[in-house]
Amino acid sequence: MFKKIFKTEDEWKKILTPEQFHVMREKGTESPFSCAWRKQDLGEGVFHCAACELPLFASGTKFESGTGWPSYFEPIDNENIEELRDDSLGMRRTEVRCARCGSHLGHVFDDGPAPSGKRYCINSLALNFKRKQDGQH
Repeated sequence: MFKKIFKTEDEWKKILTPEQFHVMREKGTESPFSCAWRKQDLGEGVFHCAACELPLFASGTKFESGTGWPSYFEPIDNENIEELRDDSLGMRRTEVRCARCGSHLGHVFDDGPAPSGKRYCINSLALNFKRKQDGQH
């Protein structure tokens, strides 16, 4: 288990870039196909929350969804994310947030591949990738 992180918006502005702040704290969305590593093979590793470094998605769960955003079929641990109903923009969706710091990550949809059938559509600005080091498990 982890300890929740609470910061003021001014504190988040000192930690995050303006683009990250817009996505993660104001529930913005980055432009589709803007992620430089979206189609790259980054190797084995873990995608962490860009605000608090909580591990969120393993590289082995990343897949090409054709949507323009990085997509994953399951989180590392269901406890590390929160799913909340989102009725904004005149549609019903499920928002995904980091469970530790409450930052907006993206949305989850029921049109992903097996084994979960889920598509976690996540803003790349909300993630930091850490490559698995040789010998690390």
